[in-house]
Amino acid sequence: MPGWDELRGHKWFRWHGEARTFWFRMLAVLLAYAAPFQTIPLTADQVRVRHMEGLMHGFLALRTLEGKRLADGEISQIAEGNRVTSRLIFHFKDGSVYDDTTIFSERGTFRLLSDHLVERGPSFKQPMETSIDASSGQITVRYKDPAGKEKILKERRDLPPDIANGLLLTLVKHIQPNVPQTTVSMVATTPKPRVVKLEIRPEGEKAIASGNTKHETVRYVVKVKIGGVAGLMAWLLRKQPPDMHVWVLAGDAPAFVKLEGPLYAGGPVWRIELATPAGF
Repeated sequence: MPGWDELRGHKWFRWHGEARTFWFRMLAVLLAYAAPFQTIPLTADQVRVRHMEGLMHGFLALRTLEGKRLADGEISQIAEGNRVTSRLIFHFKDGSVYDDTTIFSERGTFRLLSDHLVERGPSFKQPMETSIDASSGQITVRYKDPAGKEKILKERRDLPPDIANGLLLTLVKHIQPNVPQTTVSMVATTPKPRVVKLEIRPEGEKAIASGNTKHETVRYVVKVKIGGVAGLMAWLLRKQPPDMHVWVLAGDAPAFVKLEGPLYAGGPVWRIELATPAGF
């Protein structure tokens, strides 16, 4: 039997020893890079209510950035006291459906109560149904695995009070343009949900025209910040979520105008804009 010195000198042993050293060094580098990703700010920027939300019903169009129409949409809202129910729905030409019903309170600041999101059809890489009960922290996700078998994931989390699922189009109307940054939380709707941060920053103003009347809009950029190892891997693999851009009518009666960004996690950048129903 060969001795230890003879084994240590063997080329197989030397190669594996070098490989092991290489991976230990790589692990050290990854841990060093991971440090800033572990610390996502936990400060909750609950957006203050500037105007009480009320009855509303509008029509939307979902398009590619090149202008191809993908889906027709509606957004509606009903208020009962300080409790508001909002619904955003898109019907795609290929039969897919995006249906998000959000219930929130507006007692001084906005606070999510529940959110129920359905993403169904071929337009979605991973069709699923997600329910969030913000008060109890219960998250339920229904989806199908690659084999087509239906899966149900249920977990309870201590959700922060600034959870903003289904609230983005509402919140940007109430963020003052002179506030340099607003940070809120969101449950990323994937088969393995995680809480991420949304950094909302004003990017400037732009004039738009309605006939002969000009209006000023404020454009906000929304950046998704992922913490922990998942954020590190997204950065290393260049799979960070793209920024979203939201245009809001400025002035005493702010209103949503347009959004460019992904409709779902990992999705392409699409455009949501106001539309007029056909037949007029």
